Amino acid sequence: MGRPSTTIRVVAPHSSDTGVARTLSIIVPTYNEKPNLEALISRIAAALTAVNWEVIVVDDDSPDGTSDLALALHAREPRIRLIRRIGRRGLSSACLEGMLSSSAPYLAVMDADLQHDPTLLDRMLDILATGSTDLVVASRHVADGSIGEWAESRAIASRAATWVARTITNVELTDPMSGFFAVRREVIDRLAPKLSAIGFKVMLDIVLTAGPSLRVRELPLQFAPRANGESKLSSRAAWDYAMMLADRMFGHVVPVRLFSFACVGAIGLVIHLTVLAALLGLFHLAFVPAQIAATVVAMTGNYATNNLLTYPDRRKRGWAWAGGLACFSMVCGIGAVANVLIASAALSFGMPWEIAAVAGIMVGLIWNYGTTARYTWLASG
Repeated sequence: MGRPSTTIRVVAPHSSDTGVARTLSIIVPTYNEKPNLEALISRIAAALTAVNWEVIVVDDDSPDGTSDLALALHAREPRIRLIRRIGRRGLSSACLEGMLSSSAPYLAVMDADLQHDPTLLDRMLDILATGSTDLVVASRHVADGSIGEWAESRAIASRAATWVARTITNVELTDPMSGFFAVRREVIDRLAPKLSAIGFKVMLDIVLTAGPSLRVRELPLQFAPRANGESKLSSRAAWDYAMMLADRMFGHVVPVRLFSFACVGAIGLVIHLTVLAALLGLFHLAFVPAQIAATVVAMTGNYATNNLLTYPDRRKRGWAWAGGLACFSMVCGIGAVANVLIASAALSFGMPWEIAAVAGIMVGLIWNYGTTARYTWLASG
């Protein structure tokens, strides 16, 4: 995790290149949102007739041609700009890069899926312009707000994520999971170096980083159904959300990528023991072949999961995936030997077996994390 290196191609001129200073920059992160983008721009234009606005589309190299459409829209409307990111994805980092590319004094972030109401932008801007508020959040959970026609499973997941955010972080917001907000530019300039840019909830990241001094106001949002395309929520998004909270709580002590690597290792241990028990109890294999099989399954699972969740910015694909697995297995094999040697040495010095075991595990973990980061996931595959 952490903030990975970025390959960015900026297309369409900055507002200052056209000689026009914008008042409001609206950041729209996109991935496969071509069917919705033109309608969104039309709604924004209709809602902000008295505002000098621009829309900055930050596209994660969508295969559906979203960036091509943004370029075509720019040819007709210079207030539409495009940042096309190559080789990486991530909503929070996309929003941050879009905000930092603007020179406008006020910034807004909204989704491209037509679920956020652009008519709120004018009210958000008026509130920020008074100077008494730093951040205006569109909330689905205040009076007159609504989550719309969500499936019950998504509503439960949203309530759970909101409860976790408010319980762990003491955030005084009714909707800390909101993806629609407006903020003063100087707030982002001050906080940008400290933001985790992990996952998909950049607003919560801003609030947690700023602390209680941030002046926040909420407006009711009637959440609309998605018009086209599919929701970006997934198990990967849930993992990124958990890692973002972990980064805010103790990222200054333990790198969040190491924490992710350790969590995957713990899951791998459960998989190893489960497979071993099944091979011994159900298939009556001898211990040694069962242990070898369980080790191969767990190690392959750990590699695949880390490749997906811990190193999404350096993900191995195709033949590079197989090469990465071989490197990971070799490195972790050395780590396993180091684990045993350290634990045995600690035990021989009279340490309790529990402490000796933990010492071996920690040495193995640090070795595996450091060497796989250096050799297995050194660069994108």
